Amino acid sequence: MAVTIKDVAQAAQVSVASVSRVLNGHDTVTEETRDHILAVMKKLRYVPHVGARSLSTSLTDTVGVLLPDLYGEFFSEMIRGIDGAARSRGLHLLVASLHGDADEAAAAIRTMRGRVDGLIVMSPHVDAEFLSEHLPEHLPIVLLNNGAGGSQYSSLSIDNYSAAAQMVRHLAGCGHKRIAFITGPKLNFEAQERLRGYRAAMAEMLPGVPEQIFEGDFSEESGARVGQQLAASGKRPDALFAANDMMAIGAQLALTQAGLAIPRDIALAGFDDIPIARYVSPALTTVRVPIAELGVRALERLTELVGRSGDGAASAQTLKAELVVRGSSK
Repeated sequence: MAVTIKDVAQAAQVSVASVSRVLNGHDTVTEETRDHILAVMKKLRYVPHVGARSLSTSLTDTVGVLLPDLYGEFFSEMIRGIDGAARSRGLHLLVASLHGDADEAAAAIRTMRGRVDGLIVMSPHVDAEFLSEHLPEHLPIVLLNNGAGGSQYSSLSIDNYSAAAQMVRHLAGCGHKRIAFITGPKLNFEAQERLRGYRAAMAEMLPGVPEQIFEGDFSEESGARVGQQLAASGKRPDALFAANDMMAIGAQLALTQAGLAIPRDIALAGFDDIPIARYVSPALTTVRVPIAELGVRALERLTELVGRSGDGAASAQTLKAELVVRGSSK
């Protein structure tokens, strides 16, 4: 038969309440008693009954994570950061991807109800009004790179605008005047901010030089299409700045397959600094986003809201990104 909390209490010669306080992380138990009870649990191979604990504490020890996709190195790094921070706190993750529209996002969010203690959400379809419509009022939520948290929900984001402007200044400083840009998805907050930064820096650094903007969707394929288009064009830009590394790498492949040399014939830059960016040839100039750190901080903030160990009010944090100059733009 499975070992029960009563068995642990009897073997440790303490009350059931003391064992329960240790299981629930209360600080009303002395360190000596806590260590003794934990040692007895280990000896007896006691495994807490998660369902019973959930009933007594109203917590599931599970965090929901909703991302627009699970494919690619960016989201792999994001999950790595969240998962590491969760495991160190004894928490589990329930992860879902949102490939479709607002209806799919609503369905995914509804499946999380009652199963998680809080949610980390990155989606272009989710804002404060959307969340309040589909989730319980007091469920802790942290929004990632969304820009729609307002005063109701905590949010974390990267300073995409300033970082994109910095990249344009770098390319202009290298002597490039005609700088083209590949956008991300139209509804994506990060993509909008990166485009805004590109436009602001072009007006600042290269007044009068026309913008050259190509549509992309953050995929390698969309970057490759732009690369093929530019390779076939008789008038190429001096430099191509893609709103993420995956598009930059796709463009790089298409350009080099067409016989063009980077950066001699056209300089290239991306955004995110995913791990593969340093291993392509030439290595990709990019903006280093602390992707895993963003995930860690989101989990930390969410656990503060769940446990109310910190300020329960909504907060907005912005992380700086770093310019990384490599061979593709020199």
